[in-house]
Amino acid sequence: MIAKETRERIIALIHKEVVPAMGCTEPMAVALCTAKAAELLGKTPEKINVLLSANVLKNAMGVGIPGTGLIGLPIAISLGALIGKSEYQLEVLKDLTPETLELGKKYIEGKHIDIRLKENINEKLYIEVSCVSEGMSAKAIISGSHTNFVYVEHNDEVILDKKAQSTSTAADDDIMLNMQMVHDFATTAPLDEIAFMKETMTYNMGAAEAAIKGNYGHNLGKTIDRPMSKGIFGNSIFSHIIAKTASACDARMGGAMIPVMSNSGSGNQGICATNPVAVYAIENENTEEELIRALTLSHLTAIYIKQSLGKLSALCGCVVASIGSSCGITYLMGGDYQRICRSVKNMIANLTGMICDGAKPSCSLKIASGVSTAILSSLLAMEGKCVTSAEGIIDDDVDRSIHNLTSIGADAMRQTDEMVLDIMTHKNC
Repeated sequence: MIAKETRERIIALIHKEVVPAMGCTEPMAVALCTAKAAELLGKTPEKINVLLSANVLKNAMGVGIPGTGLIGLPIAISLGALIGKSEYQLEVLKDLTPETLELGKKYIEGKHIDIRLKENINEKLYIEVSCVSEGMSAKAIISGSHTNFVYVEHNDEVILDKKAQSTSTAADDDIMLNMQMVHDFATTAPLDEIAFMKETMTYNMGAAEAAIKGNYGHNLGKTIDRPMSKGIFGNSIFSHIIAKTASACDARMGGAMIPVMSNSGSGNQGICATNPVAVYAIENENTEEELIRALTLSHLTAIYIKQSLGKLSALCGCVVASIGSSCGITYLMGGDYQRICRSVKNMIANLTGMICDGAKPSCSLKIASGVSTAILSSLLAMEGKCVTSAEGIIDDDVDRSIHNLTSIGADAMRQTDEMVLDIMTHKNC
């Protein structure tokens, strides 16, 4: 068993990275930053100037804002200024009512909001909001992670300045993980120390149920459950995993007023790390302990990969989270550490290079691809099958395989990211 001090640091890391979020995390982070600046201003801003990194802009352009029926940043910023509470963190807009929604729409019509790309920065996650009214001003900056305020200013008086400490990688005080540590913690930690992980299932399976009651996004989850689709996919654990995971994404990306449990700043990653594991455990009749340990393994694997990939990247987050869910499912199948490592390598060999072209309703399609591959990778791993070091970017060492993946996603795909953003911002629609 891992030493108690190390376990405590890992648990602290999980609590930091696995948190509830209402709606897509990028527009919610912008709303949070706006709420902070507006609170400091102490009145409704006459003008809100917003500067964003390219990756934040990309992920906030086409996604539904919960409870509004609208997409994109203007309504998130408007409501952040009018009714947002920074103490709610990524649930900043949870006090929304029909009346305040109408006020938010009118605020947009008044052309109070200016949104621009922040030039000449290295940070992939950067949000700067300035509010002004009657000669007063306030500014707030989030950088590195979705709730990490690095700068706060009121009427030119600096209240907080941690800009020099801002980083898009793991913080200095975070424990740096490896695959063996992730596995050993998830499988041997006292159950009472990790029982809280079951809460991820409550949130994210709940999101899937909410999707069934409404019409969100592309209704991929509901489509898979229809008779014609059952004739193609069958009525199986496989189809149920895809449907429950895609449904939760449908609801979240479609603007449902429901929170999900996020992972590393992404609700979709949280869903993808949770629902496949939960569905498999329920239908395979695994024990509650096995479920909790599998959820822990899945989420902690995703956190580990994101430590070297960064919060935002050109690589689709469902790749990362699906690797986690494949580990969890392999464990539930009875897989040992070696088989879990094989599932990781199989995933990397298959899904490396899947691009992120922003948060949007069609993320459910990528999630479906990811979790389908997760199940296949687990089955192959349990049969002793594994992509070898003679093939592509796979290394005999599982940690080096993961770092090969993240170096491609964080560095080599940077030009791809720039091209994706250019295409998205110059479409005639």
